[in-house]
Amino acid sequence: MKYIKKMKGTTKSPPAVSLSEIIWSWIGAFLGIALVAFINYNIFKGTDLVMIIGSFGATAVLIYGAVRSPLAQPRNLIGGHVISAIIGVTTYNLLNNHMWLAASIAVATAIAVMHATKTLHPPGGATALIAVIGSQKIHNLGYLYAIIPAGLGATIMLVVALLINNIPKSRRYPEFWI
Repeated sequence: MKYIKKMKGTTKSPPAVSLSEIIWSWIGAFLGIALVAFINYNIFKGTDLVMIIGSFGATAVLIYGAVRSPLAQPRNLIGGHVISAIIGVTTYNLLNNHMWLAASIAVATAIAVMHATKTLHPPGGATALIAVIGSQKIHNLGYLYAIIPAGLGATIMLVVALLINNIPKSRRYPEFWI
């Protein structure tokens, strides 16, 4: 019974955010994703490089919509994506004949290593998973996947977050670097 009671939660829903907060989150997310997507579809077009991955959508939620969260800070953003990408590529290389196992080990290991390195960034789990289940184009990148798209894309989004999140007086980013 105690076990079931734990599932009720202990707090109420957080308060709504202001319209200003919503607008600045939208502007940051739009510009961050737009820049990464522009590079992907215009500069890298016709190459084997990929710049945009699905996990960047979740990153945008954190670094533009939850700017004070420890999970949204630069160390977590860059470290979480790069570490998880390396883990995902390694897991795929070792276990690609057992995709169900590769996928689960990649995500679980990424979480454990992000915890251990104080770089927990939830989209990192998706970055590791994409390295395993992604297209042949992703697989062909090998460990370059940790640099482009994971590292460079996250860095571009970080620069946008630094510029946009510090415009309004009500916002400040980052809370910490290291």
